[in-house]
Parts: sequence; structure tokens; C-alpha cells
Amino acid sequence: MRRSGHRSRAVSTRRLAGAAAFVLLAATTPLLTGPSAGAAPRVPACSADPTARLASVPSPEGFLGFPLGAGQERVVTNDEVRGYLGAVDAASDRVVTGSMGTSVLGQPLPYAVVSADDNVRRGTLRRIADDIRSLRDPRRTSQRTANGITEETPAIVWITANVHGGEKSGADAALKTLYELAAGLSCEVARRNDNLVTVIVPTQNPDGRDATRRQNEYGFDLNRDWFARTQQETDGKIELMRRYPPQVFVDAHEMGGRQYFFPPNADPIHHEIAGEAVDWINRIGEANKAGFGFNGACDDAVTTECYFNYSTYDMFFMGYGDTVPAAGFGAAGMTFEKGSASAVADRVQQQFHTQWSTLGWAAAHRRGVLDGYFTIWKDALAEGRAGALQPNEVVQPDNTVQFPVPEQTVRSYFLLPDRQLADARRLVERLRRMDVEVYEVTKPLKLPTARVFGGRTATNLTVPEGAYWIPMDQPQKHWIQAIMGEDPYVPFPYFYDVSSWSNPLLMGLNAVWTGATVRPRSRLVERIEDTGGGRVSAAPRRGSYTYELDSAAAAEFTFTLLDRGVGLVRDLDTGAVGMPARALTPELDRAARKLGVTLTPRRTAAAGAPVVRPDVGLFQGTGISTTSGSHGEARYVLGKRWGLDLTPVTTADINDNTPAFTERSVLLVPDGSSPTGGLTAAGQANLRAWVAEGNTYLGLRNEGTRMARSAGLTSTTEKPKFSGYTVIGSHLRVDVDGDSPVALGRPAEDFEFNNNDPILNRSSTGTNVLSYPTGDTFWANGYTVGGDALKGTVALVDEPTGDGRAVLFAFNPLFRAYNESGLHLVANALLHPGGGGAARASGVDPARAAAAAIPLAENLGGEWRPFTIEVAAVDLPRAEAVVDRFTGAARVSVAGGSAHLVIPNPDGLQVDEHPFLGDLVRALRAERIPLRSVVG
Repeated sequence: MRRSGHRSRAVSTRRLAGAAAFVLLAATTPLLTGPSAGAAPRVPACSADPTARLASVPSPEGFLGFPLGAGQERVVTNDEVRGYLGAVDAASDRVVTGSMGTSVLGQPLPYAVVSADDNVRRGTLRRIADDIRSLRDPRRTSQRTANGITEETPAIVWITANVHGGEKSGADAALKTLYELAAGLSCEVARRNDNLVTVIVPTQNPDGRDATRRQNEYGFDLNRDWFARTQQETDGKIELMRRYPPQVFVDAHEMGGRQYFFPPNADPIHHEIAGEAVDWINRIGEANKAGFGFNGACDDAVTTECYFNYSTYDMFFMGYGDTVPAAGFGAAGMTFEKGSASAVADRVQQQFHTQWSTLGWAAAHRRGVLDGYFTIWKDALAEGRAGALQPNEVVQPDNTVQFPVPEQTVRSYFLLPDRQLADARRLVERLRRMDVEVYEVTKPLKLPTARVFGGRTATNLTVPEGAYWIPMDQPQKHWIQAIMGEDPYVPFPYFYDVSSWSNPLLMGLNAVWTGATVRPRSRLVERIEDTGGGRVSAAPRRGSYTYELDSAAAAEFTFTLLDRGVGLVRDLDTGAVGMPARALTPELDRAARKLGVTLTPRRTAAAGAPVVRPDVGLFQGTGISTTSGSHGEARYVLGKRWGLDLTPVTTADINDNTPAFTERSVLLVPDGSSPTGGLTAAGQANLRAWVAEGNTYLGLRNEGTRMARSAGLTSTTEKPKFSGYTVIGSHLRVDVDGDSPVALGRPAEDFEFNNNDPILNRSSTGTNVLSYPTGDTFWANGYTVGGDALKGTVALVDEPTGDGRAVLFAFNPLFRAYNESGLHLVANALLHPGGGGAARASGVDPARAAAAAIPLAENLGGEWRPFTIEVAAVDLPRAEAVVDRFTGAARVSVAGGSAHLVIPNPDGLQVDEHPFLGDLVRALRAERIPLRSVVG
């Protein structure tokens, strides 16, 4: 497939030949350039001896006591990583090092910048970075100036690794790459250093590396955190990327098996990733192929081909270490994966080969890449001005575009200030910190036509003063659409992760977009602190301040005040919170400003129900890992962000009624796979009695709702999912029942993020706080199949028992800590004022509720977070034959011409962690069996 002009994602035969020729001939001939490389790379004086190195730079073997790659028997420790970077920096004029910040446990996050010694001098390095940044803004950089920059300036390449802590070989290979660049005297090294500035980040997750654990200390997969930047490891890295914007970005991983993956990628590829970047990615893939063959990089133990492409790893979700560099920075963002079943030496050596080949390609094509880099931003400006979205494409052989981007014009987004204003400001800050220009509207304007988030249209809509305007006519147009867009428009139904992440929907904001050409009177937002917060000087001597507790940011401020001992009250009609005026210190005023919370002074004391700081017990079951996903998310949000003390509560604590359980006012049960939490009949009775005394049970998703049902805390029942039902990280509209304090501050219609969550029938004894509409207002976006099954079901229940209650989320409101509307609902549940339970005692029959839960729980055994492969029904016999080679535990169903093969995943593994799923998908494709979808 070929697009007009530069937007083609096809790779011509001639280009592939040029890329391969570079790697094959580089060791013996002068460096060749591909047909679009522009001027030949500069080659300073160098040695013809490929083994010539500076003796003054310590080798890995000399410093560590063992080699990296061939002969290596163990991986490098974090201390050794840091020590070696420091030693090379001290010995080489080509290297400068620094730190991106620290990990959760306080470990430094080191990096090294390596290039020709002239390039890394402080003033020169700063000028190089400034020149590259200037290419990103063609409004201020003329074509003539850009030509001068691309003629003389090195390109910036990033080599990163170990974002998943247990995937260690990329970090070791990065140290080997650093040594070769820092010490080598050959022409191969000189070409790379003279034409490139290479930023090397050996480990992005030192805490996970120490623990041989995928996640960081809070249980977050850092390769899903890129757009939200909730984790400090991610935040510091992206700030460094803004300082040294990459044109090529490598993220080195490991996976199951022995093979190696490098791009070309699997479909889907997000439509807003520029064609130039995809072209570079595919051409680098060809260079890596040549490098593997020429350098003998295959593991001798592998009986099949040693690498693969076009499979498993897509470029769709905007949370990855390839999609964000691509969409947000215009880089060739690439995931490299090596099978962890290979020996350490083979893993490290193959990671080094791909890193070295990538650097070689980038050095050879420096001028062409920088010219194309400037073009990316010029085209983004032109597209934004025209309101044009890039079309969908597929790159994988035999795939076709199933869902094209619709013909529509998008010129502006607006965040309206009528509600959730603090979270709107949080989104403004998130955009600003990716170099997006956001403006505050200073005079109302009328939009002749607009689309309201949630699939609705409006005419003559008034945008009020105080709204935020994000015009598409700016260089970061691709990034704006990638995270603001209501729908990401997947071209092909293969999902490695979620299918929707629209930030206004995640935050539950009132947002609109328009294709009309408008230029509102507005001012550029320079600092979010200037748009919110009270003024200490404006406070009355007596009286109060009030603020709307209608957002996750306002909830965070509330917990900050409670932690400082400030007495708060809440109006149970409006949800607003009041505090004594004398309690507002300069420190708290700054906290309000930073969070975007507006404090309004009052001359009278605030009135309402007291707000009490909750004493939270965090359920650990029979001893789950405290860094597992949902449990870690709770530790991060409630503990780190909200400053609450979280007491571990085990199954034994509830069964035995120990003080660890009974002295808590809230019990939070994270998502998990147990339908009962391991509670005995006595433990279930203890739990019911504890709730009836006036305490709050807060249950999340599978385990949280099922454990409550088995203990008789709710009259909800779970609706079985039919064959083929699929909701892959999608947004749906929900109706909100404001009778429950859990809904305080939420609008009458809201949005909820559903990720194949359990389907709950409505409670007959509690308040169904969030319900999916039954009529025409039902709306879903993202990839859903059979979503009508959700109509009339419930997503959040407030269920009274005695003087207490169970608040049950069918979804995970803490998911990756970027679902702000969910975080706000959790805060409401934690701050629940109580009361009302005795007046409306629960009618739940514990025996009936427990009995209803058992059959469903048994059906779920062994399938926790399963993977589903969809093929045509006529292809089922051939597909079953392939699946039987890998597992005999698959469950098969046929419906509507499609067959679904459900692969159990009892450990809840990601695709690349699963021992055989990737190989299974590739085997199905090798048998020419068309895959309609792969989800999990």
C-alpha cells in the first residue's frame, strides 16, 4: 500500500537493498548511504582495525570481572550498572552522565550521553539539543535554517532497556554499546559518534531489576505509563527526552521462548504516527535482519529462524516505549524483544547486535532522517490547520483496513469549566508537559457546530470564559489527537493492550471538539498554578474557604488537608467542602494551586457533615504480592498520592477477627482471582458484622465484588458472558444515581472504563450508583463486541448493611492511576459520611447470595484474564489442530460464523510473558489461518 507523497508506509525493494547493503559492507568498505539519505555521513580520521580501542577506558570485563555477551554467565547488578557508567564517564571525553531522578525505592536512574568529544562539550551538546528542538517548530524555523541544521547537526538516538525489571539483557547490552562507542577507534565507531548523539539508559526500572519483577515497586507496568506519567521513573525519563528529543528510540525487552523480535510491527499502528517514522522503523528492521545474518547472531540452540517480525508487538496504545516516542516526539520508536529461554550470553549478544545495527543505520542516514524529522512537524502543522486526521493503514502482509478513520475535520478541542475543573487543569498540565500549547478562553465564543464527547452533536454551542482551548494548528497535532481523540480508530482488531484511552473520557470531563475555524480570545497557559487556587491574602479573618470536591485532584487536596489535621465539612447536597479560613497556610495554598483547586473565600463558617480521615485496611488475601497490579495501584493512589496509612489485612485476620481487621473503618479489596478471598463461614459472618457496625467495604472488580457476594453483602448477581463477548479497555456512558454520597460531584451522565469487567445485574437492596443505559443513550467507544449485554446492568453499587455499606465497583477505578473519574469515586467511597444504613437495612440473604456466587466462580477456574483468538467457523478444525500442539486446555465456542478459542491464563500474564501465546499466534499465521481478532 502506498500513500501519496511522504506518507507512504511501504518499504520499496530498492530501499531494503540499500539498508541491507550498509550492514553487510560497512566492515570492509566506506559507508554507503541509502537513496534517501542525503549527504554522506561525515567520517573523521579513524583506524582500519575494528578491534582498536582506547586503553584508558575500562572494558566491561576489566571493570566487572566478566565479559558482556560472548562468555557472559550472569547479568549485571544495579550497583555495577551505576559504577560502570561512572567509570567510563571519568575515563572518556566522549561521555557525560547524569540521573533522570530516582526510583520509588530511591535508586538513581542513570543515563549516559556519548558522541564525538567535540559534540559532548557542554555548550556544544546544548546547542545540538536546541537545534533538534527547533526542527520541531517550523513556525519559528525556516526551511533555510532547517537545512543548515540537518546538514551539520548530529541526530539523537536513544538506547533504553529494562523497563520491565525481570527483562535484563538489554541493560547489559547497552553497557557493551556504551563501551564500544566510548573506547572504539575504528571507523565504524567514528561514524556513529560523529553523526549521532546517543543517549543510553541501561535500566528504567532498577527496583524491578533487583526483584526480578516486571513491575516497579508500586506494581505498575512502566511500559503502560507513558502518556499518564504517574510513576516517577517515567516522569524523569520523559523530561530528559524533552531535553534531548530522539529521532530514533530503542526500547529493549525480553519475552518467552528463544526467538528475537524487531520491527516491522504487527498491526495495528496508530494512525497519527507519521509515515516517516514508520518508514524508518521498517528500514531499521531490514538493517537488523542483515546484521543478524552477517554477524551470526542466532542462538545455536534455536531450531527455527532466530528472529521474527510482523507479529505480536503493535504500535497502537499510547502508553508504550515505542508509540509515545513516535507520536509525541516524531521518532522511530521501536520495541526489541529477545526470548528469555536463551542463555545470558546469547541474550546480551543479540541485544547488542540490534543496538549496534540500529546506530549504524541512523549514522548512515543522519541527513535524510533529520530532513524527514523537520517534514513531520511541517506536515503536522498543515494537517492541524486543515483539521485533517491521518488515515488508517496496515503494514502486515495479508491484513486489510477493517475500520477506516471517518471523514471528519478536527481543528480544536475545548475543555469546558463547568465541572471537574481541577482534573481539566491536570490534563492541561499533562498536555503542556508534552510541549502542547493550551490556551485559556478569556471571552465566550459560539461554535457553529461541535461534537460533544460521548457521540453527540451540538450547534451554536457557547464556550464560556475559563474554558481551555487546544488548537490542532500546532506542531504537536499528532500527539493531541492521539491522547485527546474520542476514538483511536483501530484499523485491525488485534490488541496487545486497551483499545481506548481518550483522556477527557478517562477524566470524565465535559469536552467538545469542532471542525470549525475559530480563533477565540484567549491567553497561553504558562503555569497551571496561575489558573487555580485561593489567595491567602484574600482570606477573611473569620469565615471559611470552600471548594468543589468534584474531581480526583480535589480529592487529593482533601486528603492533604485531613493529613494536616484541618477540620473539614461537606455539603451533602452539592458535594462542596468547607474549611476554616485560618487553616489555609501558604504551603496549603501552593498545594491547591498545583492541583488546580479553586478556593473560594466565605465570610461565614462552612456547614455540612464532618469529613473524617479513613482508617484503611488493604486486603492481602492469603498473602498476595504487594506489588501485584490492583494491590500496587491501591498502595500508590491511597498511600503515595493521598497519604493514607494502609494496614495489611489478611484472610486470617478476618477469619479470626483480629484487631488488624476490626479496628479499621474501611476495608479495600483489590481486584484478584479468588471468588471468596479464602474466607470461612465464620470469616464471612465477621465481615458482615463489621460492616453492620458502620464500616465500609470497598470492593474492586472480580475479587472485590465476588467476595462481597459470597459473604452476603450484596444482592447483585453476576451475568455470564456469552461466547465472543469482548470489551477491550473501552469507554461507556453510564447513568449516575445521585442518591448515594458516592456519586457526589459527578454529573448525571458520566463515562466508565470497562476492560472485560464482570457484568453485574442490578441490586434490589442498594443504590445502583452507575448503570449502563437501556435505551438510545447507550454509547460505547473502543473495541466492543456484544456490548448490548451491558444494557441495564450496573457498574457501581452502594449496598447498605446495618449502619455500614459495601461499595462495589464492577470495574477497576484505580486502573493504572490514570482513570481520574474512577479515582474520584473511590475518594467519595472512602469519605462516605455513613448513616442511612439503619434506616434502609439491607435485604440481602447471605445464604442466597453465597449460593449464587459459587457456580460462576467454579466456571472461572483456571481462566483468569484469558486470551481469546477469533477465527472463521470454517477454519476451526485447522485452528484446533494448531492449538492442540500448545495446550489441551483451550475452550472453544462457535457463534455467528465465528469460532472463539479461549486460552486460559491463570497467572494473568501479559502476552510477552505468556509461555506460548506468541508462538501460538505465529503458528496459526504460518498455517495461513486468518485471525479475525486476538484479545486478552
